[in-house]
Amino acid sequence: MRPVFAILALLVLIQPSVAAERLNGEAIKRAFDGNTVSGRYTNGGFFTEYHEPDGRALGHNGWQPNKDACWITKEDQVCYYYGPPSDRTVHCFTVELTDRLYVLRNVSNGQINALATIEPGNPRGHSDKGEPWYCDGLISRAPDVPMSRRRLASR
Repeated sequence: MRPVFAILALLVLIQPSVAAERLNGEAIKRAFDGNTVSGRYTNGGFFTEYHEPDGRALGHNGWQPNKDACWITKEDQVCYYYGPPSDRTVHCFTVELTDRLYVLRNVSNGQINALATIEPGNPRGHSDKGEPWYCDGLISRAPDVPMSRRRLASR
């Protein structure tokens, strides 16, 4: 399967004439929501994440199992948030579709970050492994959490 993936990657990288549709946020949401996005980063690492409708990204981001990982779509991109708010990392991508191959490009520089496919549902059984997390109101459709006194004092 690796040679096929490598050929597809080369086609995306060297064939600008290949028809690719750039997806808007709503199209990305329709494609990712409730499905598993799996692929390979351009640096060689693999990832697979089930996109929970509640905003959580379950699975493996290529470097470690997801914990406190969330996703959201914006006007023309998908963003992933990894880690608790105190030391969260954020990665945003535009998404292009060529046949059934999704091309994720870094918003910051337009470079291809990963190539992916989508599997309907959660066929790999990704879960929170009994340690559920909550995607805060900033990044998901979760209900607002009342502000703490500490947060109010910082305003």
